[in-house]
Amino acid sequence: MAHPYSVREIARQAGVSDATVDRVLHNRPGVRQSTAGQVRQAIRDMEAQRLQLELTGRRFMIDVVADAPMRFTTSVKDALESVLPLLRPAVFRARFHLHEQWNAEECAAELDRIGKRGSHGVILKAPDVPVVRAAVSRLAEGGIPIVTLVTDLPASSRVAYVGMDNRSAGATAAYLIHQWLGMSPGAVAVTVSNDFFRGEEEREMGFRSAMRSVDPGRAVLYLPASDGLDQTTLRLMGEALDAHPDVSAVYSIGGGNAGIIQAFEAAGRKPHVFIGHDLAPDNIALLRSGTMSALLHHDLKQDIQRCCRIIMHAHGALPEADAGHASQIEVITPFNIPHGI
Repeated sequence: MAHPYSVREIARQAGVSDATVDRVLHNRPGVRQSTAGQVRQAIRDMEAQRLQLELTGRRFMIDVVADAPMRFTTSVKDALESVLPLLRPAVFRARFHLHEQWNAEECAAELDRIGKRGSHGVILKAPDVPVVRAAVSRLAEGGIPIVTLVTDLPASSRVAYVGMDNRSAGATAAYLIHQWLGMSPGAVAVTVSNDFFRGEEEREMGFRSAMRSVDPGRAVLYLPASDGLDQTTLRLMGEALDAHPDVSAVYSIGGGNAGIIQAFEAAGRKPHVFIGHDLAPDNIALLRSGTMSALLHHDLKQDIQRCCRIIMHAHGALPEADAGHASQIEVITPFNIPHGI
């Protein structure tokens, strides 16, 4: 193990002799396995404590930029504020740039303003379009790391993506709908908020692929982008139900779920199966009432904490890079809603 510590320092930390430490460091025989493990753990403990001392008082100013409905941006803001104490002894402060119905040019302009003002890092949820990717490149060239959250910009200069495997999420939704509908007739409606969010596109692709596999005879109706807002989804779903009265299930990728339910109520019926995403308060209310069948959830607090640690690593404040694993997908029903929500 590479380390900057003397044999005597390690021996003191491990509670063993200098000779024992020397044998372990040079892989010489004559040391019990448990004692060798004790020495290696001592080095890890010293490294962790050194890192804590180095981080004491280290300050990071980050920017959170999100194009999303207020219910989601509120969840992101709450998640970040709740994890900030967990990042101590480093001190994080955040500026929020949260917008509904934001066009890509305005998002890119905001990123450019952040570049001019300066930042230790950006957590970004934005559409995967050239103007945004170009703005991300300009930030990266200026030494500002960008972490994409929930939806990715894989061809950009971002340092990492944090969120669930969206294809897997879509496939999970298809599996659940197929299982619950069984042999019942009816089409499935799929809604998105923005055609240029890569994460939503991947969920749709995963859903479509899985449906072809598990239920190839069932019709799938794709609705145009709704901005994820209730009034827009109410109108779009109402039009879809008028044109396709056989719709019996919904996979809501982009939200606006209260509007979807209002459209069904106006049509005098309700969906047999309704799958959505995220534990936002309006979704929880629909789940508790039995209106929604299940929500696909990932721990946003863990995701935000991971974003911050990636930014710290980009500045050399943490020694190890993020493992790059996708967030765990949980299927939440009315019977396993997490405590405290």
